[in-house]
Amino acid sequence: MMIRRTMMGVAAAALAVGMSATGAFAQEVTLRLHQFLPPQANVPKQVLDVWADKVEADSGDRIKIERYPSMQLGGTPPELMDQAIDGVADIVWTVVGYTPGRYPSTEVFELPFMVNDARAASSAYWQMFEKHMKDTEFKDVHILGTWVHGPGLLHTNKEVRTPADMQGLKIRGGSRLVNQLLETTGATPVGMPVPAIPEGLSKGVIDGTTIPWEVTTALKVPELVKNHTEFSGSALYTLTFVLAMNKDKYESLPDDLKKVVDDNSGLEFSIFAGGTQSDADGPARKIAADLGNNIVTLSDEETQVWRDAAQPIYDSWVADMDSKGIDGQALIDEARGLMDAYGK
Repeated sequence: MMIRRTMMGVAAAALAVGMSATGAFAQEVTLRLHQFLPPQANVPKQVLDVWADKVEADSGDRIKIERYPSMQLGGTPPELMDQAIDGVADIVWTVVGYTPGRYPSTEVFELPFMVNDARAASSAYWQMFEKHMKDTEFKDVHILGTWVHGPGLLHTNKEVRTPADMQGLKIRGGSRLVNQLLETTGATPVGMPVPAIPEGLSKGVIDGTTIPWEVTTALKVPELVKNHTEFSGSALYTLTFVLAMNKDKYESLPDDLKKVVDDNSGLEFSIFAGGTQSDADGPARKIAADLGNNIVTLSDEETQVWRDAAQPIYDSWVADMDSKGIDGQALIDEARGLMDAYGK
């Protein structure tokens, strides 16, 4: 009996070693990904789910990423960064401008008429993040990706061709600098997270909104307003995004799972994310065109009037950065240089 028990113990130990070697007992990690858009919107569907599925697959399903859209873990969109820092969520995707002034260097990509290609800007953004922001503004969180969307434009309940046409309109702005631009044109900026736009438009709380084409689909914007104003050359504006992870959670991962996360983060992922958002603009624009909406595309000359109106925002932004000990003009020059060099 003693020999039989001993043999069974040896067999059990051997089985345990064998299962451990095959990964059955390897450490498994569940990460909660929190963001503000509904799951069918382009970013969750085409960027975040693609990223999460890839991380799960590359980890041999040892990493499980639970997806919480539409602020299902509670709180409001401006609280997402603190949720990542505090561990309320393990990973968040958010608009950096939801916390105005907290990450000032990112605003270089939100200046009016600064960006004309989302991939180039997302590449420049990541490079400048690593150089200037990683150990300063974003030191409390582990950043997985940095990107911008395609060209931001105006969607309004009346035709807009000139800054004068904005006079008296209540327009939802997506960031501090967008709101400054709206004020410059005589419009009244209204702070409002993206999910609140449809109700704001339908109830007349706002006369229009600034968002890129790709966001209009999930929000049904072309059914709520019939006028859209596009600009030639660089975009009226873009917003900056981050995919951010709780620092302690990242550090707690075993080295092989850290590598899985690292391999799916950084420069290439940032370019993919920005490019994917930008690529979704075309199909969304077609929906508005098929509805017979009035899509105004301003000429270079017409756009220049808006550029001239926006110039004071550059001057005040540089002065604001200088007051924070940041060389704003140097950031502008570096961002332009990196965007110009993209793909060459």
